[in-house]
Amino acid sequence: MTETNFATRLAAVMQAHDSLVCVGLDPEPAKFPSHLQHAPRAIFEFNRAIVDATADLVCAYKPQIAHYAALGAEAQLADTIAYIRDRAPQVPVILDSKRGDIGSTAAKYAEEAFGRYGADAVTINPYLGFDAAEPFLEYADKGIVVLCRTSNAGAREFQDLEVGGKKLYQIVAEHVAQHWNARGNCLLVVGATYPAELADIRARTGEMTFLVPGVGAQGGDVELAVRSGMTKAGSGLVINSSRGILYAGSGADFAVAARRATLELRTAINAARR
Repeated sequence: MTETNFATRLAAVMQAHDSLVCVGLDPEPAKFPSHLQHAPRAIFEFNRAIVDATADLVCAYKPQIAHYAALGAEAQLADTIAYIRDRAPQVPVILDSKRGDIGSTAAKYAEEAFGRYGADAVTINPYLGFDAAEPFLEYADKGIVVLCRTSNAGAREFQDLEVGGKKLYQIVAEHVAQHWNARGNCLLVVGATYPAELADIRARTGEMTFLVPGVGAQGGDVELAVRSGMTKAGSGLVINSSRGILYAGSGADFAVAARRATLELRTAINAARR
């Protein structure tokens, strides 16, 4: 593997699928169609149908680990990632676990993401500093997605605090770009719900890729997010939608509805890019 493995794979699938769409695989069995709600491996079966319906329309999948761990369904998470490997091997998997702990523990979390689950990228929290991030960054062929300006309503509570004339999220963005990204494997999480901050972080970090949550159920404006955050080449964004795609339909044809929602999002993103 080369040191640009994740970045190269991501760029290739973005071009091949003409897509910046990431589908968040955040299963909520209570929202599944009735024929799946009591199936023995309902989460895996649901995910498999979503992957089958969207594999040619996306640039990434992003399972959120809490949705599996809370239900004791880690095996179904592993099986989902393995299925993506078989069904859509060109599409990378971002494990959304937001890990952040002291170095020795961080090394175990990195092993969990890349060894146990075989993810291509993982989200991490920068709060503990470089020694907590380093065990992840050492996986030079993997993507390390660092929380920067998150999409939730409470993000301003700490991320907007001023430190030495800059806001904390600005410091995180610049520091990751200048000091943590020596191997070229860092991305930043920047929410679509804050387009002004998206534009600000883009100006501070150049061509770095952003994972952008917050469209769909959280209310982020797709066109504004794309225009605020894309690179000069019209790329640099992995735009995630979870609930808006997974639960676009609630009947037996839920996967058809998910495909339609994914295609609509891809179309809206590409219209804004161009």
